[in-house]
Amino acid sequence: MSQYESTLPRVGYMAFPFRMTENGAAQVARFDHIRQQVEQVLFTSPGERVFRPEYGFGARQHVFEPNAVGLWELAQNRLYGALSEALAGEVDPKTIRVDIGAPPDQPEVLMVQISYTIAALAREETHRFEVT
Repeated sequence: MSQYESTLPRVGYMAFPFRMTENGAAQVARFDHIRQQVEQVLFTSPGERVFRPEYGFGARQHVFEPNAVGLWELAQNRLYGALSEALAGEVDPKTIRVDIGAPPDQPEVLMVQISYTIAALAREETHRFEVT
């Protein structure tokens, strides 16, 4: 257990993707829950959720788009907005950083790096995703 986890109340969060165990719904710790929220935003397309049609970024829709700087800037702004809304209360929105681009040796890959600071703990987290 890290020093950060010991300062938090022990609350279980429902795991994503949802699954059942012999003790009921699978649960995860807070840091895993926040990462799973980031993944949900990244891979949920706007309009996919009936009661929240604006929710999500839709990384899959970018797979067949040209991998160019103009697209990266537009995607960064969209993803920042979607994350700010979805992580409100958990993450300080001023600390969210989104970097999108392609590695020089793999122009067919869209790399997404997301960094943020957990508001209650001042702990920075960074996650990297490859969208191919």
